[in-house]
Amino acid sequence: MKKTLFILFLLASLCSCNERDKFCIEGNITGAADTMLYLEHLTLDRGAVAVDSLRLTEGGAFRFTGEPAGNPEFYRLRIGGECINLGIDSTETVRVTADMADMSFGYRTEGSGTCDTMRLLCLRLADMERRARSISTDRNYTIQERDSMIDALVQEYKTGVKLDFIRNRYAAPYSYYACFQTLGGRLIFNPMQDRSDLTWMRAVANAWAEHYPGCQRTENIAGIVEECRRAQRGPKEIVLDLDSDKVRELGIIDMTFPDINGEERTLSDLRGQVVLLDFMAFTMEGSTERTLLLRELYGKYHDRGLEIYQVSLDPSQHLWKQRCEALPWVSVYCEEGLESDMLQLYNVSHLPCFFLIDRNCDLQARWEDITDLEQAIEKLL
Repeated sequence: MKKTLFILFLLASLCSCNERDKFCIEGNITGAADTMLYLEHLTLDRGAVAVDSLRLTEGGAFRFTGEPAGNPEFYRLRIGGECINLGIDSTETVRVTADMADMSFGYRTEGSGTCDTMRLLCLRLADMERRARSISTDRNYTIQERDSMIDALVQEYKTGVKLDFIRNRYAAPYSYYACFQTLGGRLIFNPMQDRSDLTWMRAVANAWAEHYPGCQRTENIAGIVEECRRAQRGPKEIVLDLDSDKVRELGIIDMTFPDINGEERTLSDLRGQVVLLDFMAFTMEGSTERTLLLRELYGKYHDRGLEIYQVSLDPSQHLWKQRCEALPWVSVYCEEGLESDMLQLYNVSHLPCFFLIDRNCDLQARWEDITDLEQAIEKLL
């Protein structure tokens, strides 16, 4: 008897261990008795592939388990044409509750911030789709007017997604998911034609390359970004680098811009020095006095390891060249000016705005956190 109990205990323990090594999706879908519920893996090469299924009973309870991939993957629960999209990070347990009458948009999730954020993304997309359909069927407008209004709607949506979901969360599964949302069968993010979309998608690609190197999804988005980079022949591409050893709090985002001699200067090349990253414009009131202050700081601390990487956002490149010709530090020009995505990525709401970066290329402080700039520089030196 004792031997039998020991064996049963051992088997239960083994099952428990195996269960902990898997992800679990469970919950209830009411109003769906006697219907087939499918768990489908949203693969890159084969589309939606069914990995498990069951017939729901009166209570609508279900439970699926699976092996984690080692990187975030995407799944969906499907009954007929109704779907719930989910992102699985590891071996978590995600609980889903819904009613069949409003399964795709009225569901709720517990146990996964990723899945809940994906739900919010889907709701926002559904609202845009509803508004786009309303515009497309309104015969008070011409076809050209309707197309223009829908394009504006898409741009508004993308801006909201970039700022509310992707910014500063580039490695998150839902940031990757957002890059591949569609409207009417077409990708909403269009990095082949839209430089802004390429900038943000590259930020996600770099973050995934750091957190999930070598996985299929990382290679997929990296390949898309590289192809679009080659296809776009626009001037002065913004370069992003989100390696984890350069990200703290807001995150240091690498950039490459030309100096007065046309030489491409990269922020991270100054690693090993304390860097004052300065977003500014010479056309702004008080820029002369500010330049004199920076000259004083530079003269006092440069020999001890201080460098200034100054990004000019002036509308006139000619003016910038005139004003920076005699400056001793790194002065570069961003021709996108105030439209540059770099301002959004760094949360720059006004100019001038500066940041302090330590010798390890880690962001340490931004201007509003610094009460005494010299003291802050001294501390980092």
